[in-house]
Amino acid sequence: MSSEDLEKYESEMELQLYREYRDVVGLFSHVVETERRFYLCNSVDVKVRSDGGEVYFDVTMQDAWVWDIYRPARFAKQVRVVTFKDVNVEELAKADLELPKDQGF
Repeated sequence: MSSEDLEKYESEMELQLYREYRDVVGLFSHVVETERRFYLCNSVDVKVRSDGGEVYFDVTMQDAWVWDIYRPARFAKQVRVVTFKDVNVEELAKADLELPKDQGF
């Protein structure tokens, strides 16, 4: 497989992932961003923990969808993330969930 073929494959996978996101975003109430992943979920709990002076975040999500191009099953009943990096949690307003209709995708 040439680098051009690989690039084309990855572009097609990204477009497919975006289309899936567009189809499922209305099913979820929260967006969670970590340094490695982007999640949609219906329930999220973030606990700030400390161990030996180091602060980290213990994030638990229920009914989640994971933005990951290489993951064959993006829906998960429960997800747990432990990270030393920032975690961003936003509750989606229903108006935020409406995507433009004329994108040609």
